[in-house]
Formats: sequence, structure tokens, C-alpha cells
Amino acid sequence: MSTPLESPDQGGLATLDRELEELIREENIEPGDHERFSHYVKKEKILESALTGKPVRALCGKKWTPGRDPEKFPVCPTCKEIYESLVG
Repeated sequence: MSTPLESPDQGGLATLDRELEELIREENIEPGDHERFSHYVKKEKILESALTGKPVRALCGKKWTPGRDPEKFPVCPTCKEIYESLVG
């Protein structure tokens, strides 16, 4: 019979840590209008999300994992208003 240290892929603390991390990540992702709008997010955060799968936070505060073409949706009015106040 093998121990968890001999077979790390068959359970143990590493598996529990991965499962806990996934639950925390899912819990922090807000449902809502990210399905209907394109949001403003720093480019480096989009790239980081593409590489790691971590969610991003838009200017309006919406948190989600990007996965759709933003060109197909209208810009979030809250993001647009915040952006214009920052650059204006």
C-alpha cells in the first residue's frame, strides 16, 4: 500500500489545497451583467488572466474570468463613466 507522499496525485493535502483554492475562486466571481457588457480592465490583468485563469476586476468592480470577445458587447456604462472621469 502506498502513502500520500509516494503517490502525490492520488489525494492528500495538495489535492485539498487545490480544491479549496478552486472553491474560493468560484465564490469570489460575481454573476451578473458581465454576460451583457464589455468591461474596462487593465491590459496586463487581461493577459495575466489568460495565462493563469484568475478572475479580473473591472473599473466598475465586477469580478469575473474573461472568456468572450468583448467586441460583441456594448461597453458597461459604469466602467465608461469611471474611465472618462479618470482621463478627462
